[in-house]
Amino acid sequence: MAQQMGNQPLIVLSDDSQRTSGKDAQSMNITAGKAVAEAVRTTLGPKGMDKMLVDSSGNVVVTNDGVTILKEMDIEHPAANMIVEVAETQENEVGDGTTSAVIVSGELLKEAEELLEQDIHATTLAQGYREASQQAREILEDIAIDIDSEDTEYLEKIAATAMTGKGAENAKDVLSELVVRAVQSVADDGVVDTDNIKVEKVTGGAIENSELVEGVIVDKERVSENMPFAVEDANVALLGDALEVQETEIDTEVNVTDPDQLQEFLDQEEQQLEEMVDALHDVGANVVFVDGGIDDMAQHYLAQHGILAVRRTSSDDISRLARATGATPVSNVKDIEADDLGHAGNVAQKDIGGDERIFVEDVADAKSVTLILRGGTEHVVDEVERAIDDSLGVVRVTLEDGQVLPGGGAPETELAMRLRDYADSVGGREQLAVEAFADTLEVIPRTLAENAGLDSIDSLVDLRSQHDGGATAAGLDAYTGEVIDMDDEGVVEPLRVKTQALESATEAATMILRIDDVIAAGDLAGGQIDSDSGGDDGPAGGPGGAGGMGGMGGMGGMGGAM
Repeated sequence: MAQQMGNQPLIVLSDDSQRTSGKDAQSMNITAGKAVAEAVRTTLGPKGMDKMLVDSSGNVVVTNDGVTILKEMDIEHPAANMIVEVAETQENEVGDGTTSAVIVSGELLKEAEELLEQDIHATTLAQGYREASQQAREILEDIAIDIDSEDTEYLEKIAATAMTGKGAENAKDVLSELVVRAVQSVADDGVVDTDNIKVEKVTGGAIENSELVEGVIVDKERVSENMPFAVEDANVALLGDALEVQETEIDTEVNVTDPDQLQEFLDQEEQQLEEMVDALHDVGANVVFVDGGIDDMAQHYLAQHGILAVRRTSSDDISRLARATGATPVSNVKDIEADDLGHAGNVAQKDIGGDERIFVEDVADAKSVTLILRGGTEHVVDEVERAIDDSLGVVRVTLEDGQVLPGGGAPETELAMRLRDYADSVGGREQLAVEAFADTLEVIPRTLAENAGLDSIDSLVDLRSQHDGGATAAGLDAYTGEVIDMDDEGVVEPLRVKTQALESATEAATMILRIDDVIAAGDLAGGQIDSDSGGDDGPAGGPGGAGGMGGMGGMGGMGGAM
């Protein structure tokens, strides 16, 4: 980049810097965004396909979970990473709908590209998209269906919908029941913290053999073989301390002049440990989970009293145990009182998948539970876990909000129809952007049809016809190809999944559209996503030579724009 100053050029950027400006920058970023969307598009819906991702170490992930695919792909292109952020935000906020959010982002950019070629300004497009997004939110809230958070059967349908098309689909009836029970157990005044639902994966057995433990499973063993394997009617103590003799804060030296003094010193340490264990025994504790270590002598005294003890328990497990049993964690064992103890019907060391773990079960009001997921292979269990995460997210959001929308592309078709009507009331060139937004939304039912091997045009025509007739919940059944009432069929998803997806997709697309200059401090050769994705739509190689960017190709060769 050089600026003329008199007869001398003024160099502003370093020799290593690269710059792409104007339409080249917009085309480059749009092409990158479209390529990301194209990478996950075939995974959408109940008949979506899976991706196999192999990292540099040879580790394999087989999944059709949008956010997992994009994280594993190791994308370097800066504009593409902005689309990946849409998926990550969607995952963090609601747990499902990541693929839909990314596809909408890519389609918004594709529609914008055509309008940019007609000399519609990017700022005008961004304004129109924002107006359309706001209107879309109001329409979605208008057509949302209110549900009773106590309606377990309906919640199970929502959980099953989130699993459809994923590795867990064959056992979705069993798993959706477990998911709903888990979320209802940890719900606290309408607020659900899914961190209180721990997921344990076990390789071996069928997915249908998965189970819910209303309590906590700690991935530890009792500290001594002399301790009981199981304790009925357990009084549980939680210590944020170690059952060891405390080291002095400063370096000390003890001079021992005869053996009696040494023995006295050892006896004193032993007495301290015995007092610690006596403090636990005196308040009635018969199960102890300790944050730190447990001295060998303390183990001996604990075993003598028939106390089952576990050492080096993680702070997360301590928190879960506190919620499950009602125990209060104590920092110093000498301060423990009977009121600090929690209660469980049964605490036992059991074998699960070849590993010994501590089960804390039969809790009166379990506010922390554990899902044990089983599957034939490690890859199967991992994919079931991803499906369960999505399912937990949508049930949590439904319990909190109490509003759902029909699935199968129904809300998108309804939005597209109403937004086209709304566009007539929008003045200026923003009207074109609103119409483009409406066209964009139909990419969801169109993709559902394509992935199911159906004729996307016929399916879209049928959907539009039914929605014109007032059938708000009419959606596409990917299995039969028919347009049916999704609410009656029980194919529903939380309102927040859709509103979050549209808002974050719109924000990412408008941010990318408003970029007209890309200045890179060094080589910006982004990783290739898909050599075919978007390559035909990319710039032909105007100033700056950005034409070498087929799909997600690197941003090299841009020196001509300096």
